[in-house]
Amino acid sequence: MDALLVIDMQNGCFKTPRYDRAGTSERINRVSARFRQEGKPVFFIQHDGTKEEYLFPGSDDFKILPELTTTNADYFVTKTANTAFYKTRLDQLLKKLYVDTLFITGMATEFCVNATIHSALAKDYNLVIVRECHTTAERPTLDAKSIIDFHNWLWANLTPTEGRVCVKSIDEIV
Repeated sequence: MDALLVIDMQNGCFKTPRYDRAGTSERINRVSARFRQEGKPVFFIQHDGTKEEYLFPGSDDFKILPELTTTNADYFVTKTANTAFYKTRLDQLLKKLYVDTLFITGMATEFCVNATIHSALAKDYNLVIVRECHTTAERPTLDAKSIIDFHNWLWANLTPTEGRVCVKSIDEIV
C-alpha cells in the first residue's frame, strides 16, 4: 500500500519566504486528492518546535497551511526532530495500514524532508520523492532552487536498502 507524507507545511514554517509556496502547495493538493480518490492514506507531519521556541502545538503557527486541503480521514503526526520517525507513532501507523511505499512531499528539503527520507530508507520503505512537491528557503551559501535540484539528484542516486528509492515528477504520479 502507498501512503503520502506531507512534511512541515505549517504556517510558522512559511514566515520565512519559501521557494514557490503557491505552486508547491497546489501540486501537493493534486497528489493528495489522487491518494484520497484511490483510498490511500495521507499523513500530515507537523513539527513541534517547542525546543526551538516556535511552532507550539495549538498555535496558529503549528497549523497546516490554509491553502492545503485536509480531511477528517487524514492522519496527523507530531514530531520533535528533523525526521518524522524519531519518537513518533508514524512507523506504527504505517505498519498497521500495511504501507510499504511512501510518497514524500513537504518543507524543508535539506532538513526535515531529507532526514525523513534517510530514516525511511533505514526502515526499508520504498520511497517515491515527488520532484516538484518539496520546498525550502534561500540559505547563506545556496539558493533554494539549487538546494531542491541537488537533493532531487542526491535522492535519485542513493543506494537503497531493502526498498527502492526514486524521484518522479508530478506528471508521472497524477
